[in-house]
Amino acid sequence: MEKIKLGILGIGNIGSDHVKRIVNGECPEIALCAVCDLKEERLAWVKETVGESLPVFTDAEEMIKSGLIDSLLVAVPHYDHPRYAIMAMEAGLHVLIEKPAGVYTKQVLEMNECAKKCGVVFGIMMNQRTNCLYRKMREIVKSGELGAIKRTNWIITNWYRPQAYYDSGDWRATWSGEGGGVLLNQCPHNLDLWQWICGMPKSICAHMHFGKWHDIEVEDDVTAYVEYENGATGVFVTTTGDAPGTNRFEITLEKGKLVAEGSSLTMWKSDISEVEFSRTNKAPFGSMKFKKTEVELDGSNAQHAGVMNAFAGAILHGTPLIADGTEGINGLTISNAMHLSAWTGKTIDISCFDHELYYSELMERVKTSKRKINVSETVVSEMGDTFGS
Repeated sequence: MEKIKLGILGIGNIGSDHVKRIVNGECPEIALCAVCDLKEERLAWVKETVGESLPVFTDAEEMIKSGLIDSLLVAVPHYDHPRYAIMAMEAGLHVLIEKPAGVYTKQVLEMNECAKKCGVVFGIMMNQRTNCLYRKMREIVKSGELGAIKRTNWIITNWYRPQAYYDSGDWRATWSGEGGGVLLNQCPHNLDLWQWICGMPKSICAHMHFGKWHDIEVEDDVTAYVEYENGATGVFVTTTGDAPGTNRFEITLEKGKLVAEGSSLTMWKSDISEVEFSRTNKAPFGSMKFKKTEVELDGSNAQHAGVMNAFAGAILHGTPLIADGTEGINGLTISNAMHLSAWTGKTIDISCFDHELYYSELMERVKTSKRKINVSETVVSEMGDTFGS
């Protein structure tokens, strides 16, 4: 069987999981041909797991230019995703990056332009798009079966983290280390699914608390209000401080409602739209009739292996990716806009998002971050000592 020759950059928690998937045979069209990490103990683990003959590197550029690989999986901290993706693309390698696409949109725009210029396959690990629950939700919304969206509401507060989690690494929950808190670390999948299913909002107004529930400098409590082009509105609520938390995603449409909670998807559907009912109904307290059903799901949820296999398929056979890497900027734009709104106290227009202003505001916070690094346009290069963490 023809296989891609994959290198993995960063053998931390998620990078090591990807190694195991390949070794366990979950990715039959991927051959692991090299890995890179700064930590000798992680490289030793890989050799024990894969075999002594596997080439290992401590320098990313050396691995990228080694000729041993034709594709790269980037599993390093957030700031470095675009940096190494661009380096690999310019060397002619296909690239799959972990989420989020980066920390700030200015940097990700450059990565997306590079992908288009280099003509390589570029994917992003938005593995929740494989979940049958969200795939079906999107299918129903996009079909128009329930009409246009009127309101979206996602309460995603089951991201609880104790203080010990944040104390486990000096890069965690710092402006210089992660570039944000719950939005950058826990919620990229939710923000991606929100826009994948409902579309990008037109404007965002957000309120945040920084270090409200933990001894950290970044956000751990967020409430955001959005408006869409068609007049629909939405609310997104998240935190790492609630226990027990909730994960409930509700979309109200003209002819009904969808609610995803737990592993179930419930649909309320009417034969008539609310607009038509309100126009024709003559009873002062009249109400619409709905049929409530538990939506049947196909049960498929391929997750990370599904994304990796689709990446290999796109390279070898030209088949679709689960998520094109250039789409990573959508969820990140929402996240950046939430931060900028909270910092400035203003509603942010997504259609003319000020990438430079966001970058400038972020760098001001990096200057006083607990984890000190050089603040410059090359801030990402200072993060190399943490990849694999």
